[in-house]
Amino acid sequence: MEVTKRHVVALFIVVLAIVSVNGDLGDDSELKVKYKHGKKYCDKGWECKGWSIYCCNLTITDYFQTYQFENLFSKRNVPMVAHAAGFWDYRSFIIAASLFEPLGFGTTGNRTTQMKEIAAFLGHVGAKTSCGYGVATGGPLAWGLCYNHEMSPSQSYCDDFYKLTYPCAPGADYYGRGAIPIYWNYNYGAIGEGIKVDLLNHPEYIEQNATLAFQAAIYRWMTPVKKSQPSAHDVFVGNWKPTKNDTLAKRVPGFGTTMNILYGDSVCGQGDIDPMNTIISHYLYYLDLLGVGREQAGPNEVLSCAEQIPFNPSYKSSSSST
Repeated sequence: MEVTKRHVVALFIVVLAIVSVNGDLGDDSELKVKYKHGKKYCDKGWECKGWSIYCCNLTITDYFQTYQFENLFSKRNVPMVAHAAGFWDYRSFIIAASLFEPLGFGTTGNRTTQMKEIAAFLGHVGAKTSCGYGVATGGPLAWGLCYNHEMSPSQSYCDDFYKLTYPCAPGADYYGRGAIPIYWNYNYGAIGEGIKVDLLNHPEYIEQNATLAFQAAIYRWMTPVKKSQPSAHDVFVGNWKPTKNDTLAKRVPGFGTTMNILYGDSVCGQGDIDPMNTIISHYLYYLDLLGVGREQAGPNEVLSCAEQIPFNPSYKSSSSST
């Protein structure tokens, strides 16, 4: 519980640093600048805390505001339909994102690149938490953040193979929870270690706290599955240069490879399947709503992972969110 308390205190400090103006997140940050070895480093207070080259760029609240979040997830609070009505909000996303902005999340590159990354990340979120369907009011893409946990799970998702490193806690169920749903004890354990919250013993925290749920999802976006592999963030913003083996496996920088990293062979390398196309459709839809435009998304070979060989082939998609 001590780790959890430290996490809560850290989030509380971030929240205290935010000034509310007309229900929005206020800008009380003061830009601080220093130079080291010819490089410029900045600190912008609560939203981009700590000396970072990325904090010298626009921060997320500079270009992504409450009304845009509401446009993207316009049906998430519909009574009697949305299963997580009242749970997800803009403030929770921004507080979670602020912990990763010094690392480049939403702060890498120019304004267009930054907005594309937010659309890409939220495209995954929207697709994985949607209760939209073909004739849904507002269209099937308007229903992201409808869920915060798996409905009627068929199993507890406890894998005893990991009993020495990530043993299942008595009474705990590791079904899908979160903005990019987490499944299986070893994933809760690893992500919990990464964000310094005891998710292995308390997986329920993810469906009880929207900020924590967004934080876990952004951590997954920013963190490689294996040290020798890129993160979804890296392949999207251009930090990753494919090797010869990557090229042979048809893995290229862009949105398609983010699906490869996050979901592996549950989505990628299976041709033009609906689960992959649903994620792509959410990304394109969000680009349009943000005013960036889907034409900025690139050609199909960048968008798709239909022909890609997965980084981590598996017997089951337990290491991914499906």
